[in-house]
This record gives sequence, structure tokens and C-alpha cells, in this order.
Amino acid sequence: MLRRLYDWVLSWADSPFGTWALFALAVAEASFFPVPPDVLLIALALGAPRLSLFFAFVCSVGSVVGGVAGYGIGAFVWSQVSDFFFRFVFTQQQFDYVAELYRSNAFLAVFAAGFTPIPYKVFTLAAGVCEVNFPVFLVASVVSRSARFFIVGGLIAVFGAPIKAFIDRYFNALAILFFLLLAGGFVVIRAWTSR
Repeated sequence: MLRRLYDWVLSWADSPFGTWALFALAVAEASFFPVPPDVLLIALALGAPRLSLFFAFVCSVGSVVGGVAGYGIGAFVWSQVSDFFFRFVFTQQQFDYVAELYRSNAFLAVFAAGFTPIPYKVFTLAAGVCEVNFPVFLVASVVSRSARFFIVGGLIAVFGAPIKAFIDRYFNALAILFFLLLAGGFVVIRAWTSR
């Protein structure tokens, strides 16, 4: 079933409504849909490399809007829908792990969501359930999701089709490396400003 969904998502790359589909997919993936928008983002960007950064922008906005929807689901209707999510979308263990991350550092948890293999929807829903400060959630979502999609779009804009295989093969490692560099930058800035 997941393979059929994946193929269906890719089919939108050849549609005149591909950009709208990318936005809708990014919204849906941030709250309930299992296929990440990177699939369609890469396909659209490869079809029109000059528009790669535009597609990254569309994907980022859609993902943040979907994140807000996920936050709302977690905050307001979680008790009515939690069984559906635990049965079809993610596991109780993933949810509990993310809830624990929020107890440690909410901003860093949301920020990391843009780069971890754990689906972003787990972070958005858990943020609402855990009553994470909404402005913190929103800023971290904008920064992390934009960084993720603009990296992909930027690589395709610069390198074109040959970069696709590299992104597919090393995406998780690249995302983790980028996250570590960015988190290290925040630590350095905080240390510098507190002197």
C-alpha cells in the first residue's frame, strides 16, 4: 500500500497541478499522511531545476501549515483520534520518545524534527498534546522545515539530476550532519553572547 501511495505521489510531478499537489502533500504529511513531500519536491525540481528554490518554498510553507494543523489536532482532539494514529500512522513508542524530548528542550526537539527519520507528524501532534509553547513550536518549525527543503532544492538547483542519487542514498546522514552543524552553531552563539 505504501508503494502505491509513493507512486501516486510521484505521478503528480507530470501534472499541471504539481505545485499545488506539493503544497497539499506537505500539509498532509505534517499531520497524518505517510509519504514525505521530499519525493515530489525532488521530482518537480528535477523537471524544472530553475524553479527548485520556489518548490522548496512551497513545500516549506505547506509543511509549516500542516505542522500547525497537527499541533491543533494534538491540542484539541487528541483523545478522540489517538487510536487512529497509533494504529495506522506511528507507534506509541515513537510518540512517547518525542514527548520525552519535549520535556528536555522543546525548541531543539521541534528543530530536530526537520532532520530525523522520525516522521514530522509525530512531533507536531505531540507538541499539541504536550502543550509546547506555540510560538516556540512555530519558529522551530519554520527554521527546520525550510532548512530541510531548501537544502534539497538548492542541491538540485546547483547540481541538477546527478545529485538525486546522492540525496536518495545519503539524505539521513546529510540531514544529521547539517543538524549537528547548526546545533553547534547555536551553542557557539549562546556561549559567545553570554560572555
